[in-house]
Amino acid sequence: MARQTPLRAIRGMHDLLPDDSARWQQLEDRARTVLEGYGYKEMRTPLVEQSELFKRSIGEVTDIVEKEMYSFEDRGGDQLSLRPEGTASCVRAAIEHGLLDQPRRIWYRGPMFRRERPQRGRYRQFHQIGVEVFGLTGPDIDLEVILLTRRLWDALGLTDLRLEINSLGDSAERAVYREQLVSYLRPHEDRLDDDSRRRLDSNPLRVLDSKNPDLAELIAEAPSLTDALGSESREHFEALCSGLEQAGVAYQVNPRLVRGLDYYNRTVFEWITDALGAQGTVCAGGRYDGLVEQLGGKATPAVGFALGLERLLELSQTEPPPSVDAYLIAVGEQASAAAMAIAEQIRDALPQLRLVCHCGGGSFKSQFKRADRSGAKVALVLGDDELAQQRIGIKPLRVSAAEDPHAKTEQTSVAIDALADRLPDFL
Repeated sequence: MARQTPLRAIRGMHDLLPDDSARWQQLEDRARTVLEGYGYKEMRTPLVEQSELFKRSIGEVTDIVEKEMYSFEDRGGDQLSLRPEGTASCVRAAIEHGLLDQPRRIWYRGPMFRRERPQRGRYRQFHQIGVEVFGLTGPDIDLEVILLTRRLWDALGLTDLRLEINSLGDSAERAVYREQLVSYLRPHEDRLDDDSRRRLDSNPLRVLDSKNPDLAELIAEAPSLTDALGSESREHFEALCSGLEQAGVAYQVNPRLVRGLDYYNRTVFEWITDALGAQGTVCAGGRYDGLVEQLGGKATPAVGFALGLERLLELSQTEPPPSVDAYLIAVGEQASAAAMAIAEQIRDALPQLRLVCHCGGGSFKSQFKRADRSGAKVALVLGDDELAQQRIGIKPLRVSAAEDPHAKTEQTSVAIDALADRLPDFL
């Protein structure tokens, strides 16, 4: 039989290999610790939803819905899509399961899918952690979600992120501004690119979100949405700014920050870095008070954010913990036969221990090489003589006397039934 050509992963979708998974787990664990510390509870939603959910929430005249969603018709004739973002699914689930009876703080994590042009920091399958808060109207909860992200940056050791904020006002204020913006842009329609020209009639605020450098000067001279805000929207935004200042969070008001999704109102924000090139936004969010009602629920205020894990991992310089604590070497017929049972005894006594038991036989030298390559902190050495005496050797693998004069570097023999008490001293 002729050898077949190996298959490869889909462009823009990547495998997470074992050597990389520890950094992902560390980031997710630290994020979960911060989120739970603020009283947020995890929600998990399906990867596949009705396409209509995203058309109604994100907006049909958006790049995501028009160009980027992975959509298909299933065998029953239903129009389905892989989720391109997490907020719509959380809102749908909150409505469906009656979670809007009281204020809720929810967080989620998982893969999202958009058929974009793959580049650094932008993939077709990407992973997000997000937060959604339902039922709270004031600027204090807007402040909380921003402070939460700042605490997460501290937990990850990130220092080169800057915060940009803006207010989009309410729907009536945006309607007034929309007329002003169209009046400004219409005489310059010949300078707009195809996407912006199309948006001029359907969603002109999205023109301000254009990344086309040829439009930068035109956009910079456009009327400011801030000038169209009413007193309540201004007070809300000023209270948020005051809270950030009292909490010592530096920020910049960016009047051109509108976000790429249609459901936002009032507060919007982004955390941005210059370390990732063009894809500098690592976390973005804001308030979306009309979305729950738009998707069929009762009118409910809401605010949230999503952050990209791939981009955070590029920024984070933290070293992951070793994936193995101890590696059990067994040499000799009787020791090899008993090794698995003894490994289980060790795991029973030390449930948190990450222990690899050698398989496949081999000499002591070859087993020791494998123990060293595993990254384990110590080797546990079991021979026939040790087994007869119910003892086991502990050999440190990662610390030398030159690095730490007080460290244990020589192999130590201990009773197997005392290992649970002695082994932590070597780890």
